[in-house]
Amino acid sequence: MAKRGNVSLSVIRRLPRYYRFLGELLQKNVTRISSRELAQLMQLTASQIRQDLNCFGGFGQQGYGYNVAALHTEIGKIMGLDKQTPMILIGAGNLGRTIAKHMNFEKSGFKLIGIFDNNPEIIGTGVRQLTVSDAAHLRDFCLRNHPVAAILCIPRENTRQVVEELLSLGIRNFWNFSHYDLSLDFENVVVENVHLGDSLMTFCYQVNEASAEEESDEEKSPIF
Repeated sequence: MAKRGNVSLSVIRRLPRYYRFLGELLQKNVTRISSRELAQLMQLTASQIRQDLNCFGGFGQQGYGYNVAALHTEIGKIMGLDKQTPMILIGAGNLGRTIAKHMNFEKSGFKLIGIFDNNPEIIGTGVRQLTVSDAAHLRDFCLRNHPVAAILCIPRENTRQVVEELLSLGIRNFWNFSHYDLSLDFENVVVENVHLGDSLMTFCYQVNEASAEEESDEEKSPIF
């Protein structure tokens, strides 16, 4: 049984990457791999990999390395990918519909069971074999179906009110695209904030840093 304890968020954020790389190895019919080989593949250190996996009990064998299939399965269980946690989506605009259509919830440990919006033009339309329901019916739906998590694709100014209602219905887990920092106002909630704008600006910084380094290298190059 894998141990949990107080695992750091940085380790948790590396788990999906381990899972993805191990899945790719399985597709190539690789049956076992050493921590050194996995480290080279993932551009980590063997020590880092051993430390990360030891947070959950450790899975390697001295002189053998890791069984790729077994480690892939175990990491999936650690992340709860086998549980199909029921989830709802609030906000079926462009972003919400895109997420509903293209995310593989089932392979990521969730089952999308309901989609809600308050726009009359969107209510009643179909997304991912589900019909968008009126947000006015959210309470009745939750009392009947008991979702555990919610995706928030709503305007920032509406988020607090929606979250307060969801908390009253027992939902305390949020995949949050609203740009409203729930942890500032709500305690004991599980939140994964997704800031696409922040990600793009981070990318912009890296692009400009790389360009600046190239220009600097060119200036330093001797001219003959």
